[in-house]
Amino acid sequence: MTTSRIATALSLLGGLFIIYVGINYLIVPETTAAGFGLPAVPEGDAVAFLNLKGVRDVVSGLVILGLLATKQRFALGVAMLATSLTPFGDMATVLSWHGSTATALGVHGFTAVLVALAGVLLLREGRVTATDRRLVTA
Repeated sequence: MTTSRIATALSLLGGLFIIYVGINYLIVPETTAAGFGLPAVPEGDAVAFLNLKGVRDVVSGLVILGLLATKQRFALGVAMLATSLTPFGDMATVLSWHGSTATALGVHGFTAVLVALAGVLLLREGRVTATDRRLVTA
């Protein structure tokens, strides 16, 4: 499997997965929040914040899928690197609020690494293509 296919698969799966998570935050926010890794789940009117997270997750996934569908691979690489900061921030938040270390590292940390890897592969792909073009024209 080529690095291009790996980057595409990681981007596609990442985009679809975060949309799925976002939809769950919109439909069953309290249930979904319980698996985030924090020691407490918002209750009452505070549950509205979980809907905000759901909307942002869906939009993040749509950006990834949109860039992938329009074959904007360099822009997708930049977006994936920037997006990798979200699960990294989630991991840091869970750890700083004394939540589940296993969830912080195993879910959020692992996700951050995979998203960043996709971004690096996509950016590297663009650089290799530019180098190949120079070799062909030389």
